[in-house]
Amino acid sequence: MTRIGLISDTHGYIEPKLFEFFENVDEIWHAGDMGGIEISERFQKFKPFRGVYGNIDDQIVRSEFPKNNRFKCEEAEIWITHIGGYPGKYDKQVKLKLEQNPPDLFIAGHSHILKIIYDKKLNLLHLNPGAIGNSGFHHVKTAIRFNIDGNQFKDMEILELPRR
Repeated sequence: MTRIGLISDTHGYIEPKLFEFFENVDEIWHAGDMGGIEISERFQKFKPFRGVYGNIDDQIVRSEFPKNNRFKCEEAEIWITHIGGYPGKYDKQVKLKLEQNPPDLFIAGHSHILKIIYDKKLNLLHLNPGAIGNSGFHHVKTAIRFNIDGNQFKDMEILELPRR
């Protein structure tokens, strides 16, 4: 079993409560809009870290992280991107690839809205962890913690914090 901490849209700010929430995870995944390479560097000192760049990220972040990160974790095929949409409204840049070769778990950020949706048509789970940074229109900061056991996603927990 692999324990995952999932965040997006930090926009240059690391919420201190994440370190407690992610204390027992094996990896941290970031779905873009880090807002500076310092974000990834700080998390990499804490836990193994994977991520993608988002639309606000500079060339330094873009040189270190891909736009799309597709990989296997345990027996599950994972795809992380920043602008990806959600079931029924996938972004045109990912829609065809999703339909042709759907992963088991599709993760996107960008919207600042937490979403956990099962796509019955493509037989995949979609996650958007919302935004954990202080920039944007959201009123609640969110992050997700969950387990991957083989190709099953279990024990989903959400961190919700008021935005300052």
